[in-house]
Amino acid sequence: MAIADALAKADDAGLDLVEISPNAKPPVVKVLDYKKFIYEQKKKKKEMQSKATKVVVKEIRFGPNTDEHDFNFKLNHARKFLEEGAKLKSFVFFKGRTIVFKERGEILLLKLAQELADIGDVESLPKMEGKRMIMFLAPKKKK
Repeated sequence: MAIADALAKADDAGLDLVEISPNAKPPVVKVLDYKKFIYEQKKKKKEMQSKATKVVVKEIRFGPNTDEHDFNFKLNHARKFLEEGAKLKSFVFFKGRTIVFKERGEILLLKLAQELADIGDVESLPKMEGKRMIMFLAPKKKK
């Protein structure tokens, strides 16, 4: 079918001739309402974006001298965050002279990771960033 015939058919129907695949031999065209087509494309794109998962990062802060009760209290919050599907950024903040207790901070974070091993995976091991020792946990993938 020639281009002129296709244009005539589209004009008779009161619609537009839209080129779908220009690189194909011969090019693929379709007779449709172009404005409606664009509207539906935008609608599909918006629907896809709304279904996309948004990553939420929750933070839990410890001190290097955090007591057992406080640790357990924050552990329960961390467990809840991971069960909700949020990523967890846990860190030990060193104030003033407490910076000499880096190993305590690392032990605390590794203990947290061990307690949450059943529902979370360690994304990055504890590492120092300025006055903070940071570790990331992500929820385990559900099968």
